[in-house]
Amino acid sequence: MDDTRGLQRVDTAVWELPIGYRSGMRVPVRLYASRSLMETLDEEVLVQAANVACLPGIVGYSFCMPDGHRGYGFPIGGAAAFDPDTGVISPGGIGFDINCGMRLIATSLTEPQVREVLHELVDRLFQAIPVGAGRTGMLTVSPDQFREIISEGSPWCIRHGYGVDEDAELTEDGGAMPGADPTAVSDRAIERGLRQVGTLGSGNHYLEIQVARPHNVVDPHAASILRIDRPDQVVLMMHTGSRGFGHEVASGYLRIFLDVMNSRYKLGVTDRELACAPFGSPEGQRYYAAMQCAMNMAFANRQMILHRIREVFADLFHRDPFDLGMHQIYDVTHNTAKLEEHVVDGQSRRLLVHRKGATRAFAPGMPGVPDRYREIGQPVIIGGSMETGSYLLVGRPEGAATFYTTAHGSGRLMGRRQARRTFHGTGLLRRLAEQGIHVRAVSRSILAEEAGGAYKNIDEVVDAADQAGLSRKVVRLVPIGNIKG
Repeated sequence: MDDTRGLQRVDTAVWELPIGYRSGMRVPVRLYASRSLMETLDEEVLVQAANVACLPGIVGYSFCMPDGHRGYGFPIGGAAAFDPDTGVISPGGIGFDINCGMRLIATSLTEPQVREVLHELVDRLFQAIPVGAGRTGMLTVSPDQFREIISEGSPWCIRHGYGVDEDAELTEDGGAMPGADPTAVSDRAIERGLRQVGTLGSGNHYLEIQVARPHNVVDPHAASILRIDRPDQVVLMMHTGSRGFGHEVASGYLRIFLDVMNSRYKLGVTDRELACAPFGSPEGQRYYAAMQCAMNMAFANRQMILHRIREVFADLFHRDPFDLGMHQIYDVTHNTAKLEEHVVDGQSRRLLVHRKGATRAFAPGMPGVPDRYREIGQPVIIGGSMETGSYLLVGRPEGAATFYTTAHGSGRLMGRRQARRTFHGTGLLRRLAEQGIHVRAVSRSILAEEAGGAYKNIDEVVDAADQAGLSRKVVRLVPIGNIKG
């Protein structure tokens, strides 16, 4: 044993928790982290990952990524694949903010050009994009129109003039999940969601202006293909999801699953937060169809925000946004469950892969990777804190070990309440300004929750993902401006 908690070190950044850790485990747990990251890992994360390993139909391992920390049911940074015929689907393995994800946008502008107008740019974005809890979105739509949006995703927005075809082409799954069925969504969820299309939200959701400085470009060839091809180039990164709509979908089906999993399906789970149903059951299929609707809402949400960003840049710089190089690099989700083809024991199998705070990272040449990126692999966007930086990576063949799954962010070191007790928003705002980072936020307490010290070291998280073969570094992105809820 290499750890007092029973963990065995398998490789430099790979650890295993054997089946004997607790009764009922059907597969081992695989954790990806450096030794120092492992030392900060909460024991509860091991318990949660082991509980996932007890679920029916799980294949291979229960996974925890380098940014893993305690979540609801699954750890955040958790992933697991299930046989769709014998396995389950669990909202706790997807998250309440279904399709919480990242979108990265290139520009042809450089840092000196943006520095001249940085404060005005951040202020305009803060005014133009609905930020914070309870804000009304950019679209005024009827319930029937909202049902169209959650059926179609990003293509609905583009069809109505809020983007270009390339935006959908460079979005995971084209920004439109098949099998989305609005009849599987409650009226309460519809009512909650129809006013939220085009809202950033609160908590750790943000829009950030970032710079790709030359010394942070690890792979210039891949960076060029990803449209990062000039010194000190400015890009924009957003992090948001399906908002209250996704939360209502998840909450509603959790109640249903808690009612039927024992009474109807005799599924004894070790943790009520892992409430589930057989994937092939009527309840499982209805949740999957409703989840796809929430996926599409989130894609549409990020598409509308992209449209508004382009409008702000065009107005401020007096140029067409595409003359400013404002092309989407990629949009990727990190809260979902998807049917995918993977090789297990030498045979191709269709699996239902849950990723909760974990990012898909398909390798070069795989189906599902946009043609533009087929040579280098699927882009992976990993966000850090507003004080530190973020990363753009790509998938790699070795990722097959985790069904092509990698980290999604820094991962929290402390809860929000503890962060508010430890850090002070006013001091943080002053420190950020001294570093040349201009921030607009709805409240100072939100800033304290998102202080860099509340998160793991983003460089160490990404290094661990790289060392473990889960994804490959392309460029580190440094923040200079941020708007938060």
